[in-house]
Amino acid sequence: MSTLAAPHPSSLRGTAALYDLVLALGERRSMGAVRAATLARARGRTLEIGAGTGLNLSHYPTAVTELTLTEPDGEMARRLRRRAGANAVLLAGADALPFADDRFDTVVSTLVLCTVPDAEAAVAELRRVLRPGGSLLFIEHVRADDARAARRQDRWARPWAAFGGGCRCNRDTLALVRRHFELGELSRHRWRGMPGIVQPLAAGSAR
Repeated sequence: MSTLAAPHPSSLRGTAALYDLVLALGERRSMGAVRAATLARARGRTLEIGAGTGLNLSHYPTAVTELTLTEPDGEMARRLRRRAGANAVLLAGADALPFADDRFDTVVSTLVLCTVPDAEAAVAELRRVLRPGGSLLFIEHVRADDARAARRQDRWARPWAAFGGGCRCNRDTLALVRRHFELGELSRHRWRGMPGIVQPLAAGSAR
């Protein structure tokens, strides 16, 4: 059953539909395949943070026995609930998850850690709710390895954050994950169909 917790801020009506429209080209050219490959490893009780409008839902395997979705934005959550079926949807931020310690076998973060205001607290929360031996599966756009490209991200960081709902195109998300997890498989991709400052992608798993 889809559920909603206490009220959270909502973006403007229509933002969720616009989000799907903006990402549509990138989904067709590259991101859909990256989602499918990454989420194929999900197992057991699974939590997805910042689930947005539910673009991951069609990629979860049958090995997932229970799926819980969190999303802090009310407008996005309304669209998510329509797609989520029987899966639980909670209005909650990633930096204060309403779950017991060691609750999940798999935790999923896709295009979330770039946007959360307190990313350090959010990743610590993922560590807390993931059981020992469980897996974090992630797809995040990251700071570019190329120095020139990274400088371009720095120059555009402020206007992009204003346009992208707080998204930090220059955040070093891999370093953040490494401070709390041991990285496992890691692959690099280009988010084709999207602006160059958010094209560098890292996808993989961590424990």
